[in-house]
Amino acid sequence: MTVTEQLGALSSILTHGDLHSLFQPIVSLSDRRILGYEALTRGPSNSALHSPLNLFAVARQAGRLSELELACRESACRRFSQQKLEGKLFLNISPESLLEASHPPGRTLQLLQRYGIPPSRVVIELTEQTPTDDFGLLYNALYHYRDMGFSIALDDLGAGYSSLRLWSELRPDYVKIDRHFIDGIHQDAVKREFVGSMLQMAKASRALVIAEGIELQEELAVLIDMGVELVQGYLLCRPQEFPPRDARALLPKIDPSAATLTEETSDLSALLNEQPAVVQTTPTATVLEAFRKQANLNSLAVLDEQHQPIGIVHRHSLSDVLLQPFATELYARKPISRLMSDDFLAVELSQSLQQVSRLITSRARQRIEEDFIIMQNGAYLGLGRVIDVLKLITEVKIQQARYANPLTLLPGNVPIQQCLTRLLQQGRESMICYVDIDSFKPFNDIYGYGRGDEVLLCLAQCLNDRIDQSRDFVGHIGGDDFLMVLGSDDWRKRLYMLLEDFQNQCRRFYRAEHLEAGCFVALNRQGQRQEFPLLSLSIGVVHLYPEVCTTLDASQLAELASQAKHHAKEVMGASVHVINTREAEVMATLNQAVLG
Repeated sequence: MTVTEQLGALSSILTHGDLHSLFQPIVSLSDRRILGYEALTRGPSNSALHSPLNLFAVARQAGRLSELELACRESACRRFSQQKLEGKLFLNISPESLLEASHPPGRTLQLLQRYGIPPSRVVIELTEQTPTDDFGLLYNALYHYRDMGFSIALDDLGAGYSSLRLWSELRPDYVKIDRHFIDGIHQDAVKREFVGSMLQMAKASRALVIAEGIELQEELAVLIDMGVELVQGYLLCRPQEFPPRDARALLPKIDPSAATLTEETSDLSALLNEQPAVVQTTPTATVLEAFRKQANLNSLAVLDEQHQPIGIVHRHSLSDVLLQPFATELYARKPISRLMSDDFLAVELSQSLQQVSRLITSRARQRIEEDFIIMQNGAYLGLGRVIDVLKLITEVKIQQARYANPLTLLPGNVPIQQCLTRLLQQGRESMICYVDIDSFKPFNDIYGYGRGDEVLLCLAQCLNDRIDQSRDFVGHIGGDDFLMVLGSDDWRKRLYMLLEDFQNQCRRFYRAEHLEAGCFVALNRQGQRQEFPLLSLSIGVVHLYPEVCTTLDASQLAELASQAKHHAKEVMGASVHVINTREAEVMATLNQAVLG
């Protein structure tokens, strides 16, 4: 289309209101419900302006951005109201339209009044496409929205021109992490660091974090493990004209076997209290009597007809309400659904202790005396206590510290043995990698043990950078020997990147003459002067297949990895040697060793 045709198409769309509103759910993981829906706009399906990128670009060039955004808001509010969607409505607004002199104030509130939507259910979501310089004017515009009862969200955090300053200046209620940081986060340690920092900043500023653009189950698993509570993306649901209303049908089941091999507990069985629940129609007097009879009962879950949790009643909250004058008489015969809290934490039995701990700490409203709900496949199972989580986490941390390598703080031999045992029990195809530094002893002799420790710390960091935190493992056997377990198909690529990364990182540890020569001279084990190449890695790999897991134990698996490492060290310089457990001679050797 020519520019003239595009402008004509835009005028026609604005004149006839030919816009389509789609809704994408934002899901709360902690209580498995839909927090709200982001409204997204499309142009006519048979038009070049169907794409929102083209539509808004043409409106921006024509100076009609504010007019288009108001039309989008009108369409979104109308469709949201017609469908009687629950939760919050997230409306996209660009800062530049708010700063336009022609932007009509009060129109959004008029729309909401027309369609019966209270401002408290609307979140103004700032989408930043161009630089924002006039922070004072923008702050005043948003304060105007806040004053009317709207919440504020900052979209694409980390991607905009000034999003961090906007966060600092505007203190939004929600921040949405840009999809760039979510894409492949399970394979990128740097992205995990960025998201971790954003979570810390959000906690300090009392903002809720929404991770958007989630497309892979592995990405969701990492975000859950990091304590992200609100999620959005194609994995859960694409934008739809008639969106789903039940979050439980959207959340994929996380495979417990894909959990990280460093976890000390496979599920939450140790935390489960099989406490009976009540249905939503139970009279308040009945619930009050249950609390009176059981002095150690802190909470009761409230279920719907499908045995799904819809709320929770805490002893202290119920007492506070019923202490009011005439409250007992007023509420005694009323259903408990009138007094229950729908702001509760619900977790799956298959989730790890670490994941639940992060969810609890990410919830500013969670009190230590309040219980949380434990489910199995979305159905109520029982309750868990926050204090029990804290106790178990403390025990795990003490255990980890006891067996960690004192230099690198990586898991030592006991956790390594436990990891290999769990790996065989799960029957998961994996690569067990024994990592050893070439020329390390003579390097220590020349440069000293202090510099040698720096090399070990450098290798520990390189190893951590190459693992998938959601499912892999790295441990320190001792000295310059490390063990790494990889589970993804790109393991070979990651190992060769590790070889290159380590050699590049080590350049800072050598003296200039050794760097220039590419070697150094030291005494060998026989006490003779010998030329040694610069530091490199030898990696012995055992390719473990599920069908052989039942024929091995952890000691045999470790022995195979050691053999593979010795084969790798026979090659000069950086090398990788792989032992395939499907090969008949490998298993025959192991069987002979067992019989012998």
